Amino acid sequence: MTTAPAGAPQRRDTSTRSADRPAERRRPMTASRRANRAGLAFVSPTFVVVLVVVILPIAWTVLLAFQHAKLVDIQGMGLFGNWTLDNFSQVFDSAGFWQSLTTTLIYTIGSTLGSVVLGLIAALALRKPFKGRGLLRAAMLLPYVAPVVAVAFVWEVALSPQYGVVNDWGRRLFGWDDPIAFLSTRQYEVHLLGVHFDIPLALLTVIAFECWRYFPFAFLFILARLQAVPDGLEEAALVDGATPTQRFRHILLPQLMPVIALLCVLRFIMTFNKFDDVYLLTGGGAGTDVAAVRVYDFLTARYDVGAAAAQALVLAVSLMILLGFYFKFFANKVQEES
Repeated sequence: MTTAPAGAPQRRDTSTRSADRPAERRRPMTASRRANRAGLAFVSPTFVVVLVVVILPIAWTVLLAFQHAKLVDIQGMGLFGNWTLDNFSQVFDSAGFWQSLTTTLIYTIGSTLGSVVLGLIAALALRKPFKGRGLLRAAMLLPYVAPVVAVAFVWEVALSPQYGVVNDWGRRLFGWDDPIAFLSTRQYEVHLLGVHFDIPLALLTVIAFECWRYFPFAFLFILARLQAVPDGLEEAALVDGATPTQRFRHILLPQLMPVIALLCVLRFIMTFNKFDDVYLLTGGGAGTDVAAVRVYDFLTARYDVGAAAAQALVLAVSLMILLGFYFKFFANKVQEES
C-alpha cells in the first residue's frame, strides 16, 4: 500500500459524482408538471388566436377612442398619438345620440323577448312525435341558416308598397285603401276601437324580422332541454288531473328557466351589437338608428375613426352596465326559481 507524499495534492474521485449529476438533472417530471405542459400546449393556439383576433383589436379601438384619428391618417399613425376627450364630447353632443340608445334598447328587448317566445312556442308544438315532424323541424332552421342578405332582400320585396305581396293581401283581405311603406314609415297612425295612436312602424318591422330570423336559435336550445324532461313528471300530473296550462306552469317552465335565462342573455348581447339586419332593411332611417349603425356612419360618412371608436366604446360600456344589472338583481333569482 502506497501513500501520497506529504504536501502532494489530493486526487478527487470525480467519476462517481460526474455520473450522478446527469441523473439528478434528468429527473422524471411529475404528473402535475406533465399535465401543466400538456395544458399549455393545447391552450396556446387558442390563446394566440384570441389575442390576435379579439384582444389586440379591442385594445387598438380603446386607444383610437382617445386620439384624433381620421381615416386618411390611420396608416401613418403611431401607437400613441395626441390624447384627447374630444371624441367623446362629439359623440355625446351629437344629435340623436340618446335617442339612438333608447332605440337600441327597445330594439334589443323586443327582439330578444320575441325570438325566445317564438322559439318556446315552436319547441312545444314540435315536441311530440307526429308524421312529418323531422321535415318540419328542419324547415324551422331555414331563417337562421339562410344568408342575411338573401332574407333581407325577400322581406324588402314582400313589404314593398309598390309590388309587395303583403300590401296586396292587405288590400284584398283587410280592405287597405293605401299601401303601407313598412320599412320607411317612422310613425303610422292606427285606429283601434275608436282610439287613435301612433306606432313606430319601421322599428316594429325590424323587430319582427329579428324575431323571425333568430327564433330557431332559441328553438334548438329549448327543444333540447324539453327532450331531457322526464316523461314521468307529466304523466303523474296528468293522472292528478292537471290541465295543459298547469303542467306547463308547474312542470315544464321550471325545467326550462335556466335555458331561457341563458338564451335571453345571449340574444341580448348579440342583438345589442347588431348592425347588418337593420342596415340592410332600413339603412338606419325611419326611426331605426341604432347605436351600431351610428358607429358605421361616423366611420364612413365622416371618416372619423376616433369618433367611431369612441361610439363603439360607449356602446360596449352601456352593454356591460346593463348586463351588470342583470347579474346583480335577476340572475340569482332565476336560479333560485329553477
